Formats: sequence, C-alpha cells, structure tokens
Amino acid sequence: MSKRFEGKVAIVTGGASGIGRATALAFARDGAKVTVADVDFEGGEETVRLIKEAGGESLFVATNVSKASDVKEMVDRTVSTFGGLDYAANNAGVEGALAPTIDYDEEAFDKVIAINLKGVWLGMKYEIPKMLERGGGAIVNTASILGYVAFPTAAAYTASKHGVIGLTKVAALEYATENIRVNAVCPGFIETPMVMDRGLVAREHPEVMQQLVDIEPVKRLGKPEEIAEAILFLCSDAASFVDGHAMLVDGAYTAQ
Repeated sequence: MSKRFEGKVAIVTGGASGIGRATALAFARDGAKVTVADVDFEGGEETVRLIKEAGGESLFVATNVSKASDVKEMVDRTVSTFGGLDYAANNAGVEGALAPTIDYDEEAFDKVIAINLKGVWLGMKYEIPKMLERGGGAIVNTASILGYVAFPTAAAYTASKHGVIGLTKVAALEYATENIRVNAVCPGFIETPMVMDRGLVAREHPEVMQQLVDIEPVKRLGKPEEIAEAILFLCSDAASFVDGHAMLVDGAYTAQ
C-alpha cells in the first residue's frame, strides 16, 4: 500500500512534544522526510529518534519561531538536507499567563504574540517561497478553539489564535492560484504538556481535569494524535479543494 507523502518533505514546528510530536511521527509514518523544529533540544531530538527508529528520515533544527534568522535557518537546512519543501505544520506555541486584561503583563503579552502569531507569519514567509520552487505545497497553522471564541484571563492567547486564523485566510487567498493551500486546525482541550503540565496543570489537579472533561460534550480530552490526523488530512490530496479553512477539532466544544 502506497504512503500518501512518499518522497515528500515536511516541517513541523513545536515538534518536541504534544501535537507537534504526534504530527511529525504521523508524517514520517506516511512516508515524508520530516524536519522537527523546537526550542526544546532534548525533546526535539527524541522525536527524531522515534522517527528514525521506525525507519523514517528526520532532522532536528533548534528553532525559536519568533526569530526570523532561526526560521530561515530551519527552512534552509530542510531544503539543503532533503532537497525541497512540500508541507509545513506551523504548530509551535505557548499558553502564556492567565490574568485579567487590565492586569496582563506587557512583556508576557508580547511573548505570546511573538511566538504564536509572529512565529506563524515567519514560518509562512520562509516556507512559501520554497514550496513555489516545488510547484506547490500545503501549510497547516495551529490555531485553537480560542481562535473562534474567547476565554476570560487569556487575552494574549486568544488574540494570537484569532490572528492565526486571519493570517491563514490571507495567505490562502494570496497563493490560491499558485497550488499552495493554507489552512488552520483549531484544537479543543487536548492532552498535551500545555494543558496537562503547564498553564492549567490538569495532571496535578484532578478537579481541573474534571472541569475540562465536564465542559467537553464528548466527556474527554482530545489526543494529540487526533489533531495530527486532521493536519495530515488538510495536507493530503483528499483535501485538495480545502483552502483558507479553520478546522475545528474540539469534540463539539464550540457547538454549545
């Protein structure tokens, strides 16, 4: 049975853990050569090890997505190592602090915007030219349910994810005739380090975990692999007429 992405090349930012790791592993299982990018050197190298252990090809590039020089290096090394670029999952992100809008720290706000929003823009800025050289490609940017709705005390995160959806739509329109599709995926509450170990710290607080389960209509949190499958679908030929779309993968949370 043929693999969907055999002979293709993908970049996954935030690939050291969570949704990013699941996406990198899924791309590799489906035949793609994968660049794993993250600020977490140890986690990124572990993702690469897992890919190679399973017979895939992978490269780790230490990348702070808020720095143009890092993002350019990530893309350049991908192309020099694997010969080109076909897909990108611009997934790197941080949860940021939780505080009322008027109490939100300016430095903390700027950090979230720089990574979550500017990082996606920088990714596309350097990825798209290389995809044009290949005659096309597909990009999926990780937004969130908070790209559709709001959450009190999450001003920076909510603003950044609304912005990701806006950037996605703009790029989709700009390159629709160039065979480059640009979509976003909008996860609900997912069992990732962001939810379980940082931010809400659900792993250490059973009452928080129960609250999250209770507000999800499906009565469970999502798995990183479920988001990875949505990302791969959006990159695949099965989604050839899907462009400029922000796909909710949230267990019906926003349907309430």
